[in-house]
This record gives sequence, structure tokens and C-alpha cells, in this order.
Amino acid sequence: MKVEKLLEIIGADFYTGVPDSQLKALCDYLMNTYGIDKKHHIIAANEGNCAALAAGYHLATGKTPVVYMQNSGEGNIINPLASLLNDKVYAIPMIFVIGWRGEPGLHDEPQHIYQGEVTVKLMEDMDVKTFVIGKDTAEDELKSVMEEFNSVLSEGKQVAFVIRKGSLEYGEKVVYSNSNTMKREEIIQHIVRVSGEDPIVSTTGKASRELFETREANDQEHKYDFLTVGSMGHSSSIALGVALNKPDTKVWCIDGDGAVLMHMGSMALLGANSPDNLVHIVINNGAHETVGGMPTVASKIDIVAAAKACGYPNAVCVDSFDDLDRELAEAKNRKELSFIEVKCSIGARADLGRPTTTALDNKQSFMDYIAKL
Repeated sequence: MKVEKLLEIIGADFYTGVPDSQLKALCDYLMNTYGIDKKHHIIAANEGNCAALAAGYHLATGKTPVVYMQNSGEGNIINPLASLLNDKVYAIPMIFVIGWRGEPGLHDEPQHIYQGEVTVKLMEDMDVKTFVIGKDTAEDELKSVMEEFNSVLSEGKQVAFVIRKGSLEYGEKVVYSNSNTMKREEIIQHIVRVSGEDPIVSTTGKASRELFETREANDQEHKYDFLTVGSMGHSSSIALGVALNKPDTKVWCIDGDGAVLMHMGSMALLGANSPDNLVHIVINNGAHETVGGMPTVASKIDIVAAAKACGYPNAVCVDSFDDLDRELAEAKNRKELSFIEVKCSIGARADLGRPTTTALDNKQSFMDYIAKL
């Protein structure tokens, strides 16, 4: 189905969400049509953030907003769904458009398997009437469903369209880029050279994939790295937990700007605890690149100032490899919490692979390694 037809049938004029590769047609259409526009389209930090923003839109206009997301974001909307939107509380109508990763019967990455199994059930358990859109969904069928949904929405309830893989089409191509010159995979290679045999916790998406491939290219073991393949936004908290319990070991966290924004309170936690053996590196390309390249707001904010305000005693921003190498070396030898923001271009190798070890194997080899430190 063409994404234009879906949105025509839905009939809304405000969209907010967190981008998803399964919804790339939708995301590209919204960026091409509206860009980032306060009246019609805002990419938010996390899915709960989206639901609250959309609730504010409804309070101000009386209209029904649309929130789009990958199904991994369902957990982030449970609280606002139950305690804000629900018809037993404020009865705020909302339409969710959810990309279905890990759909049963289709191969997907381990972090999507269980989420895929419970995607529809979770929404229905939250009293959200749900309809699954597939490649063979007809326009007339969708119009009929939308009529039924409008009746539900009029009662102050919420509805959801769950989108199967490849179900939405958009004919226009959108290219996302920035003016930064440093490539993320090369940045990770520099980090690996300096970190040596120190443990690394890496964020979800292409950063962890590139870290895995860097070890492969170096003929190194993968025991040094915990690849946070899911749980976006939580890698720095995982690294904090490791660092606090291994105080004599330098611990590195490779993070991304979208992940940092998603759960930014973790920076306050790191700053307050201020472990002197942790290096927090944020590779900032101002984009949700792993799911298509749609923008984050990270290019418009001062992340270094935020880190300092959160209590990081050392926080810098670099945009060249000479500066990066110097700051990495200083962080390696420093006995204080360090923060390094690295300005990065958008893009990755077309042939970038995925980890060939299982998540459980990765966890066990990492635990076995740090147990000896």
C-alpha cells in the first residue's frame, strides 16, 4: 500500500514518533512533506515522549494525533497509555502506527524475537484496538477499519495499526547527510586501539555491528565487548553498573546521539555517581541512522554542556581524528569520569555485517572475561 493512501484514510494532520526502518516509507514521506514542523511533524526523543507530546496537541486542538514507532518502543508508552491517555483517566484519543519487527514466522535479530511475539497482545492488553496491515491489505478494507476506529476514538480510546514488513511504499527517495567528515566505523577503530583490553559496552544499532566487525578485522576475540543489541538508550547505565562493580578496571561506553536522547536521565545518574574508571563516548551524527537516517535534535543542542551540568568532571567535543586520539589517550590515563562527544558523518558500509555470535554467547564471554579483571 502506498503510504500516501494510508495517511489519507487516517486523516490526521499531526504526527510525532521515533523512526523505524519498518516504517521508512512513512518517515520519508513525512520528512519530504513536512520536514520537522511544529504544526505537523516532530521526531521526539522516545515513544513515551511522543505520546505526551501528542496528548498536548489533542488538549490544544481537540484533534486526534498519530504516534509512530517501532514495536520495541511499546514499553516506553505503557505508562502514558495507562495513566494519562486511558479513558478511565483523561480519555485522550490517539492513533499508533507500529512497525512490526520480529513478527512470528519471519527471521529477525534476537532483540526483536520476543517483542515481535507480544506486539499485538501487548496493545490489546492495554485496551488499544489493533489492526494489522500487510502487503495484501485492500484500501476498502482499511477504510472500513478506520470507520470503526473513529467510533473507538470518539470514546476517548486509542487504536493502533501494526505494519508488517514491506507493507508500505513510497516512491520518493530521501537522502540524509550532514557536513561532518569522520566516519563512525573509523571512530570505533580508533577507540579500540586506545582501549586495548579494557571492556567496552556499545549501544544498539550499527555501532555494535561495527565494533564486532572491527574485532573481526583485527583478529581479536569478542570477549571485551558487551553489544547492547536492543534496549536503546540504556548502554551507558549498563556501563555504569559494570564500572561501579569493577572499580580497578577502565570501562568504555560507545553511545549514540539518538540513544542518549532517548533516556537522557542516565547522564545525570552517571554524573552523580561519577565513577573514576568510566569513559562515556557519544558518537553524534544527528541522525537515527540505523533505521534510515532521519534526524535527531542532537545537532541542535550542546551535549557537552549537558554532561557538565550533570556532573561529569571532564567533557569535550572533537571533530578530527587528531583531537579524538588525544582525548582518548587522556581519558585512558585519567582517574576521573570522562565524556567525549565525537562529531560524525551519516553513513555506513553497504556490506556491514551483523554479529555472528548469539546474544547469550556474547553475555557469557563478556562476563567470563571481566570476572578475571
